[in-house]
Amino acid sequence: MDACFAVNLYLNMEKQEVLFKDLGLMDYQSAWDLQEKLLQENVRRKSLVHGLQDRVTDNSVSEFSLPTQHHLLFVEHTPVYTLGKSGNKANVLLGDDELKEKNIQFFNTNRGGDITFHGNDQIVGYPILDLEKFYTDIGKYLRNLEEVIIQTMAEYGLKGERSSGETGVWIDPGIPGKERKICAIGVRCSRWITMHGFAFNVNTDLSYFNYIIPCGINNKQVTSLEKELSRKLDMQEVKEKVKRNFAEIFEVELKG
Repeated sequence: MDACFAVNLYLNMEKQEVLFKDLGLMDYQSAWDLQEKLLQENVRRKSLVHGLQDRVTDNSVSEFSLPTQHHLLFVEHTPVYTLGKSGNKANVLLGDDELKEKNIQFFNTNRGGDITFHGNDQIVGYPILDLEKFYTDIGKYLRNLEEVIIQTMAEYGLKGERSSGETGVWIDPGIPGKERKICAIGVRCSRWITMHGFAFNVNTDLSYFNYIIPCGINNKQVTSLEKELSRKLDMQEVKEKVKRNFAEIFEVELKG
């Protein structure tokens, strides 16, 4: 057997499997419920295995044999503002009646971060990963999510960057007055199982951001691929690029 082929075969065998599903257009509550269901099932499985580990002495049940299942969900939401657990509702500039009039939902969530918007033509990605099978480092996880978007933007000739102290992906973060955010990120982690994730503006209607202080950050803009490139993007094309970059950055195999 060719040595290079053998090495590639070995590496492919070692890759963890992530079940992928594109949920299409879905309301926020339904997607949140699905995430919670997948997370809680993984927590339940992990608890069972950890209980078994406590009763065996030969280490035959290892962390790497945990029967948890990784998932990656893509979705486009009907218009909704979501507030992180450390956020301030004062960053929503509309009252309840105005939200109803504009047909925009609002949710307090259990993710990190402040206020953001989800809507049509925005790729929202929800990874449900067992980080004990990768690394127990939330900071590294967030940086890797950012890198997925940064690499995707590079394929369109755009330079995505990080802004010191601000999670997410930006363009020109170091130029006062020109900073603009293109991807918001906020996650929750329970027993090292993740949920929530990233919101990448593709052809997103940016006018919805006029009614909030995005991520609780004053005097900074929000942008999209469409705005930066002055053309509409094919959503499926962008999704495929994000999927491929996710698989490469996290060194996993996407199934489904």
